[in-house]
Amino acid sequence: MIFRRRLFIVSEVLLFAILTINSCTSKICKQPIVGENSARYRVVVSSDIGGTDPDDFQSMIHLFLYADTLDIEGLISSPFGPGRKQHILQVINEYEKDYPNLVTYSEKYPTADSLRSITKQGAVDVAGYPGFDKPTEGSDWIVKCARRDDPRPLYVLVWGGLEDLAQALHDAPDIMPKLRVYWIGGPNKKFSPDAYQYIADHFPTLWMIESNATYRGWFTGGNQSGEWANDQFPEKHIRGKGAMGNFFMTQLGGKIKMGDTPSLAWLLKGDTENPSSPGWGGQYVRAWERPFYHFDRMTAKSDSIQEFAVLDLALPLHGNLPEKAEAFLNVDNQSLVGCFSGDGFVRFRYSPKSANSFEFVISGNVPEVNGLTGGITAFLPPPELVSHPSDKYPNWWTDDPSPEFMEDGHLGIKTVNRWRKEFLQDFARRMRRCSRSNSNH
Repeated sequence: MIFRRRLFIVSEVLLFAILTINSCTSKICKQPIVGENSARYRVVVSSDIGGTDPDDFQSMIHLFLYADTLDIEGLISSPFGPGRKQHILQVINEYEKDYPNLVTYSEKYPTADSLRSITKQGAVDVAGYPGFDKPTEGSDWIVKCARRDDPRPLYVLVWGGLEDLAQALHDAPDIMPKLRVYWIGGPNKKFSPDAYQYIADHFPTLWMIESNATYRGWFTGGNQSGEWANDQFPEKHIRGKGAMGNFFMTQLGGKIKMGDTPSLAWLLKGDTENPSSPGWGGQYVRAWERPFYHFDRMTAKSDSIQEFAVLDLALPLHGNLPEKAEAFLNVDNQSLVGCFSGDGFVRFRYSPKSANSFEFVISGNVPEVNGLTGGITAFLPPPELVSHPSDKYPNWWTDDPSPEFMEDGHLGIKTVNRWRKEFLQDFARRMRRCSRSNSNH
């Protein structure tokens, strides 16, 4: 009788396992998402808040709502354009107004003054062709945090350019093993190709998630019906919820973008040790060789490179240069500064942010290249690259080019937007903390 009962139990277990496997055949379901992570992660955020994209204000609010679950050690302004440290402080001021309510839920919320004390100004200019320039308050702070006597790794969430990270690595290469980097690339790579290439060339064993497209799943696709829509969710769940909720509604017309938030969400739910497993921040594949294309001539639209690759142009110069030579590669609303390295070339780097064709026009005071035109065509990385991870980049992860995860021509975004209702529900619960006292929990 006991034997039969045991046999019945074993049969039930096997049946459950078979049903589970059959109901979850796609690659995205192979590893279940774990529960809310209990570990306290050390975090530094580098943001272009107040610069080229106001969605960083939204992501900063989201970060502060979860500040009781993290050890936030640094907030660095690393802008393109007019963004500065004061824009981080602006969000901290709103956080301070909500702090009395937040702390009734958790005593681990940091004070506004403690957040102000770790807010630093980073690089305000791009690094230029070498990929690094000079130390900043922000880059020095990354080094200081990484060198602290703490056995835990330091998670560096980069929401903008890589200038401060590249500078920190240049000044203190010993910190590299301590870092875990999640970079929102894509358009940011377009603005930061030199710092990126410096890191790829000199620190290929850095632990790095390069999210060039996957992050878009936070605001693209998924469940966009009713209250989960980008415009309706904030109206129902954010407006009127404390000072931070009202400030959120002043950005981007009160619509959700929050394109940098997947870097934080990756720490909230998922397996931080295995970026290929499912989680709120997406799932990634081991990187293939980092695409780099060098030309010693002006390219044309008939030339092609991978989307998000780095194009390196070295245009030969034969005539005499002005005392202060200047050349600019104008493309896609950018004006890239040429580097005159003294070896008879002017050099430019460019990274296309989408699979498209782009036109180039050079301007400046060097007659030999002024007015020169050209272009490039970018193509989507082929899916078979998943099978060719690079030995050179053993800890580097990037968007999965498999068609099953693609949507609207963007790689990997289904690995984020499939969790849309779940992460927005949790966001709404957190948002309510700003306007409800402990007695209403």
